Amino acid sequence: VKGPGIGLLGISKGADLCLSMASFLKGITAAVIINGSMANAAGTLHYKDETLPPLSINMNRIRVTKDGLRDILEALNCPLEGPDQKSIIPVERSDSTFLFLVGQDDRNWKSEFFANEISKRLQAHGKEKPQIILYPEAGHYIEPPYFPWCKASLHANIKMPVVFGGEPRAHAMAQVDAWQQLQTFFHKHLGAEVRTIPAKL
Repeated sequence: VKGPGIGLLGISKGADLCLSMASFLKGITAAVIINGSMANAAGTLHYKDETLPPLSINMNRIRVTKDGLRDILEALNCPLEGPDQKSIIPVERSDSTFLFLVGQDDRNWKSEFFANEISKRLQAHGKEKPQIILYPEAGHYIEPPYFPWCKASLHANIKMPVVFGGEPRAHAMAQVDAWQQLQTFFHKHLGAEVRTIPAKL
């Protein structure tokens, strides 16, 4: 926020909002996207005279786990097909530099697929290849270090308890590393001194 550029940090729905902001607004220099979608999700997005409809969801593809939780990984339609292409966030308009932090066991949606597709889209339009950091066995909510692992919770849109993926140890280690990675990224691209605040408990 010291300027002249602005940095954005978002997770889950907040991450796709950051992608939209970086695509439609000027002055955003760097954005960290934690397990985000390449398409607008959960509600219509309006900006001036443009509209992005929400990515469609098929409730029939929701599975029930042995613990009685809902696994929604396959519920969203693929944004690369049919009318759902209208939901794709036009990241090629952005002049931001991106860092994607991805839990490879994210059960909320296909974060790794989305990050790779965004990377392809940016490069196809002559933009810089974004940095993608993959965290094996990490789930959806990669939060600040030592936040408790969120195995499952009530999903605001689905209105059911859903599983978010991850293994406790791997997820905890991902949170520690992600904290360092995002600080280094912002310091590099927002022109501040290069330093990080260590994670402490």
